[in-house]
Amino acid sequence: MASQRTVEMRTNVLARHDEVAASLRARFEHTGTHVVNMVSSPGTGKTTLLTLMLTTMVERGVGVAALVGDCATDNDARRIAESGAPVRQIVTEGLCHLEVSMIEQHLDGWDLDGIEFLFIENVGNLVCPSSFDLGETTRMVLLSVTEGEDKPLKYPQMFHSSELAVITKTDLAEPCEFDRAAALANIDAVHPGLAVFETSKRDSASIDRLVDYIVAEHRRSCDPVPTT
Repeated sequence: MASQRTVEMRTNVLARHDEVAASLRARFEHTGTHVVNMVSSPGTGKTTLLTLMLTTMVERGVGVAALVGDCATDNDARRIAESGAPVRQIVTEGLCHLEVSMIEQHLDGWDLDGIEFLFIENVGNLVCPSSFDLGETTRMVLLSVTEGEDKPLKYPQMFHSSELAVITKTDLAEPCEFDRAAALANIDAVHPGLAVFETSKRDSASIDRLVDYIVAEHRRSCDPVPTT
């Protein structure tokens, strides 16, 4: 009975969470805000990539902001704020994932009408965040060449639930003996057709390509459907 009650409680909590996520998603759609939920294990270079992406978008005059999740400290938020974009830290105090109520609370005072892109840097974890909808438009999962090619096979739910995958730290591929073909094959095995980008902080063109894709996907979705 105790086990059954636990399952029922979890089901009710997740159902309530999904209701709030749906409401927040509707709010984002109303303001035309494209939300990217960045997920990865620790050490993939998520903070570095986000800083570079935000810097690029700020330089282009794109309205962009970020919410940064971590178990403790505001170190990442202070680093990311160097991009020039508005940034707020969410400290989870040990919780292994962000929840939609945290997102909702930390939006207070922001004018979403002026934010075309909102990036959420989730807590470093490829398990728990896969079950929690944050009202995002795009879930972007990161895989570093330092982690090994089999990451998608070990965490299939995260890769399967994502709309975009990014392989990071490609400048380290050779010393890490990273098998690019195997990594791509593993991603495709878990999520056939998933869009994949490869980036390095030393290659600004790789960052530009990723930003171009995200911006183009959003603006394409906002284009009015032609009438016949």
